[in-house]
Amino acid sequence: MYKLHGFALSNYYNLVKLALLEKGLPFEEVAVFPPAKPDFLQKSPMGKIPCLEVGTGRYLTETQVILDYLEETHPEPALYPEDPFGRAKVRELMRVMELYLELPARRLYPAAFFGGAVSEETRNEVRGVLEKARDALQKMAHFDAYLTGDTLTWADLAAVIHLPVVSLATRRVYGENLLATIPGVADYLERLRARPTVQTLQEAQNRAASQMFKRPS
Repeated sequence: MYKLHGFALSNYYNLVKLALLEKGLPFEEVAVFPPAKPDFLQKSPMGKIPCLEVGTGRYLTETQVILDYLEETHPEPALYPEDPFGRAKVRELMRVMELYLELPARRLYPAAFFGGAVSEETRNEVRGVLEKARDALQKMAHFDAYLTGDTLTWADLAAVIHLPVVSLATRRVYGENLLATIPGVADYLERLRARPTVQTLQEAQNRAASQMFKRPS
């Protein structure tokens, strides 16, 4: 049985957890919170979350590495298209969402989620990056079924994890959801949220959020 190390409010932990659920693989969750303690650094030398234990003394870190490992070792149900170009397009979409939406949006999180503040310079800089990435995503993806066509892929799992968080952060900081102008994105995300695996994940996220302030420091 796999052991997934991390915590339920981490986007990348949730992406790997959703992958395990979609693949129907048994796994155990092991709660790990930053900062990384010495015993966890033996498993994940950079202290990165998530960390997947794939066997006794065998660990993988870096989300994309873990996802590719799961696809190679458990090819059904397939979450990459069969053709090389199709697989590359899935990875391309994932990179765009991670590097140009999720990563820049983190700079808004102090103000959006933790009662902090961000400078006007940061607000404007991040907004420009997010709007450019939003426009690129609209050109690159389809929202009438799944992002790359009629079949669920890794890109869709990344989308249902990352896009709602970016949407919420921008709504709280700018007073508007910067992703809402993408035609069909709201219905697309609603369809993904109806999947039993996504509902299971969101229930765990809600429980973790409610318990966050009860956890000893």
